Amino acid sequence: MNIEELRDYCLQKPGASEGFPFGEDTLVFKVGDKLFLLAGLNEGNRFNAKCDPEHAVELREQYDEVQPGYHMNKKHWNTVYMDGSLTIRQLHAIIDDSYNLVLNSLPKKLRDGITG
Repeated sequence: MNIEELRDYCLQKPGASEGFPFGEDTLVFKVGDKLFLLAGLNEGNRFNAKCDPEHAVELREQYDEVQPGYHMNKKHWNTVYMDGSLTIRQLHAIIDDSYNLVLNSLPKKLRDGITG
């Protein structure tokens, strides 16, 4: 998966938006007003995704490509490398989990407006 494929996949999510609130080098994806994924454009081979704390540890133990979130709360965020042995399906699952975790944390009225 490359950065363009990552962007396309994230923007397919209902209510997803992109922006550069941290500068032109960091692409940020949000649902509602909350971040669900960040990707550094300079590196282009990794992203940070939100994760349930217990699942985050499991992923880190299982895959070398999943590390504690770089410049993020390491309890809730993982840095995921896209140039290793993780399949597209596995990368999509990590992105889906992050999106759903954030979506489900939104107030019900906002969440219902996004999901219809």
